[in-house]
Amino acid sequence: MLHTPLWKRLLIVLVVGWGILASLPNAFYTQVERHNDAVKVIEADGGIATEAQAADRALWPDVLPSALMSLGLDLRGGAHLLARVEVADVYAQRIDGLWPAVRDALREVRDEVGAVRRQPSVPGQLRVAISNPDGVAVALEKVRALATPVMTLTEAGASDLDVTVEGQEIVVQLSEAERLASDSRTVQQSLEIIRRRVDEVGTREPTIQRQGDDRILIQVPGIGSAQELKAIIGTTAKLTFHQVLGRTSDAGADPGPRNRLVADANEEAVYHIIAQEAVVGGDELDEAQPSFDQNGRPAVSFRFNPSGARAFGDYTAAHIGEPFAIVLDDEVISAPVIQSHIAGGSGIITGNFTVEESTNLAVLLRAGALPAKMVFLEERTIGPELGQDSIDAGKLAGIVGLIAVATYMVLSYGIFGVFANIALAINMTLLIALMSTIGATLTLPGIAGIVLTTGIAVDSNVLIFERMREELRDGKSPARAVELGFDRAFSAILDSNITGLITALIMFVIGSGAVRGFAVTTGIGIFTSMFTTILVTRLIVSTYINWKQPKELVV
Repeated sequence: MLHTPLWKRLLIVLVVGWGILASLPNAFYTQVERHNDAVKVIEADGGIATEAQAADRALWPDVLPSALMSLGLDLRGGAHLLARVEVADVYAQRIDGLWPAVRDALREVRDEVGAVRRQPSVPGQLRVAISNPDGVAVALEKVRALATPVMTLTEAGASDLDVTVEGQEIVVQLSEAERLASDSRTVQQSLEIIRRRVDEVGTREPTIQRQGDDRILIQVPGIGSAQELKAIIGTTAKLTFHQVLGRTSDAGADPGPRNRLVADANEEAVYHIIAQEAVVGGDELDEAQPSFDQNGRPAVSFRFNPSGARAFGDYTAAHIGEPFAIVLDDEVISAPVIQSHIAGGSGIITGNFTVEESTNLAVLLRAGALPAKMVFLEERTIGPELGQDSIDAGKLAGIVGLIAVATYMVLSYGIFGVFANIALAINMTLLIALMSTIGATLTLPGIAGIVLTTGIAVDSNVLIFERMREELRDGKSPARAVELGFDRAFSAILDSNITGLITALIMFVIGSGAVRGFAVTTGIGIFTSMFTTILVTRLIVSTYINWKQPKELVV
């Protein structure tokens, strides 16, 4: 007799039951989507709902799962952009901003270096000529003192500046380590700005991700055109620093004349009363980098340009012990307390940060505008009608494929073909449930991956059933033939699924766009097909054998 432990049977039933519940919302996609949107808005408004929002929320019970598969751009319609970030532009900006500091440093030793003049140079390079050739060594030492260490895993002790001498000229440019670090920061900063811009539009499930060293993929479902998306991305974020006058939890509080009430980005129901006039603007911020304070705790260092440094230095000298607000897009992203007079345009923001939080804050501080020009290499607009056509075609292909496979299995294996079809339906249910739960995006190639998954699942059942036939021909009893069929086919099933999973993983890591969509559904489908083939089908077959106890078995 075939025997499956009670705990294993209960576990299989629980997993299948969860799959049915988790996949159910996708059968009522529009209603659940409206329900989810209403819940999100109501929660953001503190639980207050309009009549229309309450009606939308009632479209789906709150007690049931409501996670949906995200539909990709090719299914929902929208805009697609592939942009290249001109990272080299940042080199020139950094070096141009360094000239005042170099000039001031050399003025301190004017008696030794003589007159200091900036010479013409290529972008990204600063050439400074001194009139006294005997002061070259002193000038070189002074300029090199302006360099700071670069946080890198490959070059320990590297600095951000490469300072050399050519005759009576000091040549300053970014070091190779700093260029690599700058490229990464620039693309990361661009990603953050674009994400904030797109999120303000309120679109569902945008895809904004880095591709390669300097490219960004932007896909926004539901937006009118690629031109509209480009206009949104081009919008400049506004960063300002303000005096903090108070703090309240009342969203309707009166901030007083020439003051503003601004929400805290990190704490719900917390608002800051700040002065209307900014102490200094983000356009005067030259740099912000993650660093560590004197106690080794994560912090953020920053540097203003000369005009910003003067304004900020005067303000901090007069407001020691008071908080000041860093405001980005009308939200306070940080409100640190001024510990001392911050002169020279450089300072450090301390707080209860993790390394990740300090890195993110540094990115936000630099997010006043796109750090470098973006060149759009590819742009497409996909209409919603085309997306609906894709969904309809995908549904048709899936249904036809399932019917064909199901018919073949019944004709070839009889009652065992019916068992395989039941397991196949459960496999599809679990696949949809997993994609909904993890927030995976379904694309048109992803639908092809789902259809392929049906073939993978059926192929495993075919191996098992053919093995059963061999065991029956060798004179084994029905129960023993079923047991050996599953056990001896397992290694072949495992090997084929592992190779398929490796292929899907490679496609996901190396590929992009449509290839990744196919890889996601194929990879998840391999896991679900293994579960249904090895456990669900075996449970169904063993239940049938133990119930009927047939003397002969026809497979």
